[in-house]
Order: sequence, then structure tokens, then C-alpha cells
Amino acid sequence: MAGSATTRRQALVGGAVTLGAAALGGALGAPSAFAAAPRGPVITEPFSLGVASGDPRHDGVVLWTRLAPDPLAEDGLGGMPARTVEVEWQVSHREDFSTLAASGTVETGPEQAHSVHVELEHLRPRADYFYRFRVGNEISPVGRTRTAPVPGTRLDRFAFAFASCQSYTHGHYTAQAHLADEDLDLVAFLGDYIYETGDQGEIGRGHFPGREVRSLAEYRLRHAQYKTDHNLQAAHAAFPWAVVFDDHELENNWADDTSYGEDVPPEEFLLRREHALKSYYEHMPLRAAQRPAGPDLHLYRRLTFGNLVDMHLLDTRQYRDAQVEDSERDDPERTLLGADQRRWLSRGLADSTATWNVLAQQVFFSQRDFAEGGATNFSNDAWDNYRVERDGVRDELAGVSNPVVLTGDVHANYVVDVKADFDDESSATVATELVGTSFTSGRDGVEQNPGDAVQLTENPHIRFINRNRGYVRNTVTPTEWTADYRVVDYVSEPGAPIRDRARFVIDSGNPGVRPQK
Repeated sequence: MAGSATTRRQALVGGAVTLGAAALGGALGAPSAFAAAPRGPVITEPFSLGVASGDPRHDGVVLWTRLAPDPLAEDGLGGMPARTVEVEWQVSHREDFSTLAASGTVETGPEQAHSVHVELEHLRPRADYFYRFRVGNEISPVGRTRTAPVPGTRLDRFAFAFASCQSYTHGHYTAQAHLADEDLDLVAFLGDYIYETGDQGEIGRGHFPGREVRSLAEYRLRHAQYKTDHNLQAAHAAFPWAVVFDDHELENNWADDTSYGEDVPPEEFLLRREHALKSYYEHMPLRAAQRPAGPDLHLYRRLTFGNLVDMHLLDTRQYRDAQVEDSERDDPERTLLGADQRRWLSRGLADSTATWNVLAQQVFFSQRDFAEGGATNFSNDAWDNYRVERDGVRDELAGVSNPVVLTGDVHANYVVDVKADFDDESSATVATELVGTSFTSGRDGVEQNPGDAVQLTENPHIRFINRNRGYVRNTVTPTEWTADYRVVDYVSEPGAPIRDRARFVIDSGNPGVRPQK
């Protein structure tokens, strides 16, 4: 692991030790020190799950933590007392908190698993801030975050990474450690933050509990187990994240009120969905607008970065029709997005004035035929199973400025020309799809699978396939978009170095990619 990455993790994750001691000793002075610790039962080491920020706007971000001195306590409540607790928070331009930009207190309790969501306002646009929390005499690790530029104002550069699929049992979070050492404005996480299975893996990182999770307590335990990883904590503490879920946050390949793997009535599945989505919100830096109501969580939303990027974060799970065989995929009534989200997306694309229009979403967008020769075989969990709606979205993308689709789910890197007609290689390229591999899911990974040669032959619009682990780093300017496919060669052991497997450039006004040496 690179020395600079270690230094950053020490500063961001371990910084509470030195900064907290200074504040409590009064060395930082009255403006920056927390108030005297409130009296009451002592809570020790409550910040075992780290800190995070998310969904940056020009005037603020969301700050997150969860109090869990015993994160794997079997009741899912993290070892916290069954009472309301007051949490203090501070925000500063300075890492030593010698002056404050904002501060306050918030109450949290067992109903929300003692999670904390602070929605900051009235901050400076496009500015870096440091933040921390306190309970009693305990001070959290220090996180760093960054606000967005004012919508519509000129922005010359936006740097972000996107990633997905981080099975705890399949690998060590080495890529997350390297991610923490990048210089980014945002991380977009595209789903499969946890896995619901009872898999124990082969590297000593077995799931707890050792069974498929279903209850609220079990989903809380699973999220807490993932959040205890210090490399993941470092990546959260380094930048704001924008998160969306896919399927494994609940159950493999679920659709709306339908279980994909079990024959259970919708009302039983919706209760499980309620547990999963409540726990998801409790562990993510999401705004109150995303707080679930029963089994429903309004996840789709838009983030704007100056005049450069409009990022539409989609939800391809809660509203989709159940998967069908290929023979039924052409039904024009089938939907992946649902009517309301579909209208919202259409309006957003039509109204956008950004240079780059981004769909940040979960499942493979472009056509992908797995069968050789005249036969066809498409994934029933991807947009191919909702062909008419997909083609309609594609046609709308063709009419906006510089559309780019970001995708996770498939544990592989792809670069794809989105064609006006996927069955006509000579048709116009109207957008670019960038597909990112997994952080760890699928274990160590390989350069390619044997079947990838068939995919490349049958789908000439697919320009690149690679199956190492890692993430995609993107640098966006008014004239071009550069995507660096950053990979590690193994995750079965810690310490793998990071390398650039490939680089592609999209020129503004010219859909499609240019490979770079």
C-alpha cells in the first residue's frame, strides 16, 4: 500500500485521537473546543463505524455517523443504551478546528439505531471543510468534505470516481484504501454496498450473522460489519459520496414487491424490504428527503456541479416490473424506472443546460447478447429485459449535451458505444456507457473470461472488457471526459498496488471514446 495512502488514513481516520485530546484539554481555545461534556451514563468508543458525508450542494452537505460501541451486538443496536443521546458536531475550514464554520447538536435514539444525519446549509460553494462529532468525552474521527459549485456557474474541472459491489467476504478493501488517496470532488457508489447472504468466504472475513439476513436487526448487523472496515471508513472520510442501492442491499435480483429467489407473498417481501431500506438509510449519508416510509425510499435525485455536470442518480429496483424471458422483453408496457421516475428523468434531461449529462445507475444499459451466431441471449436483470423503455431513454439521451451512462453490477469493466440502433453497427453513436468493475465481488478477478470473446464479437459496440477489481476515476472538463480504469490484481490478500489498466477520452460534442495509450 502506498505510503501517501497510509498517511491520509492516519490523518482522517486516526485524527480524532490528537485533535480530540487537544480540544478537551482546551488547547484549541474557546471558539473551537467542544462545550463541557454533558453529565450522564458514560458511553465509550461509540464511533466504531467512522464518519461520512454525502450529496453535496453548493451551500451544504449531509454529515453522517452512527453510535455503535459494540457494532456486532446481536440485537442490532450497536451496544447503545435504549435512550436518546445528544450528539455534538463541528465543521471547520481548518483541520485543527481552531475556527468553526458551523456547529450544533442533534439527538438520536434506538428507533434510528443511534444514527446521525446532519444536513448542513449556508456553507461556501466549492469549498473544503473538516467535520467531527462528540458524545460525552468521546470524539469521532475527522472527515473531510467539499461543497459543490453554484449551479450554472462556470466550472473548469470536476473529478470523481464511481464504484460498486464490495462483498466483504470476497476480498480485502484495498481498492477503497487507494481511493481514499485520490483528489476527488465526489464518489458515486452504484450499488451492492452490502451482500445479504450468509457466505463465509475463504479469507477469514465471513458474514455475520452467518445466514441470509431478513430482519431489521440482521440488516443493521450486516451494514455495521461492512462499516467496521478501516479502509472503507477512510474512503468515506476523504470525500462526499452519492449512493444508490442495487439488489444485494435487500435480496439478489429483487423487483418492486417481488422476490426473485423465493416464492413468498408480496406483503411478506415488502416487510423484508422495509427492514432493508430502513437499515440502508441509517447507514448512509442521505438527506431527510430519502428517509424511508415503510417499504418505500425515494432514492432517485439529481446533483448539479456548476455548468459542467448534471448527475441523475437512478433507482432501477423499487419500480421495475418483474423479470421475464427474452420472448417477452419487447412488451412496450414493461418498465424498469416506473412512470414517475421516468417522467422526472425526461424533464431533467430536457431542462438541463449542463455540458455533460450523466445517468448514474446500476444495471447494464446497452444491448448485450451473450449467444454466438444467430441465436440471442440477453440478461433478464438488465435494461435489455425492458427494451422499449431502454430505447426510449436512449433516444432522449441522443438529444442532450454529452450524455454518459455510468453502470455497476456486473463485476467487470466495460466501455460501450450507445448506438442509435444496437442491431446496426453503422448507426450513430449517441452516448457512451462506462461500466465499472467491483471493489471485491467475484474475488481476485482476471483480465477476461473465456466468454468475453463472444461478447466482443456479437456486440461490436462494446469496445473494452476487463475483469480486474477496482474503480473508475473520471476527470471532466468543458472539452473532454477522461476515464481511468484503476485496478488491483488481487483482493484475497491485503496490500495490492493500484495501477491504471486503461484510459479512455470522450470529446465534448463527439459521442464515443478515444482509447489512450
